[in-house]
Amino acid sequence: MEGPVCQVAWGCYLLLAISIGAHCAMSSDNLACPSTSDLQTQPVAALDKEGIGPAMMSIPMTACSTSLSKHHSGGSGTNKNKQMVEQLQRYGVISSKKVVEVMETIDRALFVPDGTPAYVDSPMAIGYNATISAPHMHATCLQLLEENLQPGMHALDVGSGTGYLTACFATMVGPQGRAIGVEHIPELVASSIKNIEKSAAASLLKGGSLSVHAGDGREGWPEHAPYDAIHVGAAAPEIPQPLIDQLKPGGRMVIPVGKIFQDLQVVDKNLDGSVSIRSETAVRYVPLTSRDAQLKGY
Repeated sequence: MEGPVCQVAWGCYLLLAISIGAHCAMSSDNLACPSTSDLQTQPVAALDKEGIGPAMMSIPMTACSTSLSKHHSGGSGTNKNKQMVEQLQRYGVISSKKVVEVMETIDRALFVPDGTPAYVDSPMAIGYNATISAPHMHATCLQLLEENLQPGMHALDVGSGTGYLTACFATMVGPQGRAIGVEHIPELVASSIKNIEKSAAASLLKGGSLSVHAGDGREGWPEHAPYDAIHVGAAAPEIPQPLIDQLKPGGRMVIPVGKIFQDLQVVDKNLDGSVSIRSETAVRYVPLTSRDAQLKGY
């Protein structure tokens, strides 16, 4: 979005944050509800069908109820992970059976810091000025990329963080495919590998079809290019050319683009090599930047 529409979207974001805060204040479990600063990867507003004005996304309002199911329902972590996915289905975020299957298979609790409410629909800090996206953003990106995450395909996850989405990609493309995570914080690379080793994707990591590497994701990972699917987990001021170059004809990239105002952009490379770009929704992500700038909080 640009100009006045983008300003309206930002205003809606603030109103949304205030409304969530008010709703959470009335909850006995409000400590698990997201604060305004926690909304960094949640959709803000989207154009209505005619593209005239902002239509508020309904899913951020599920954050408090998701936290209640986390803290007040019984059962194992696996059951709670399934409840989270079912709730995303009820709110219309997930319509794909394949995305349901993979998100139920890869338990989010294995990929968030110890002591944090794993199943809250909110982004969470993971250290080093990085975050893990909210579950509904993971679901959104998986659905946007689903056709490009078929068995045998190649997927690249830029800014792979805790390894959650990389593990989901690997599960979808299977042992005949290839899922690559690139993260420029070596400590996160090491911890993400440990997370994956505890998950249902462990055999794929051991078998070599899933790997995580330390590097500047803005440069992609040429060794296993071209990619059918590319996901970028931080907002770039503009789409990095190396990522476009490493996208396979017929492939798709999902990337947040912008600084103060950001759009989740869907980049499709046509069979003739030309590129089509559309905006899916307004979002707020941490910036895609250098390692040093990230550690300094720029």
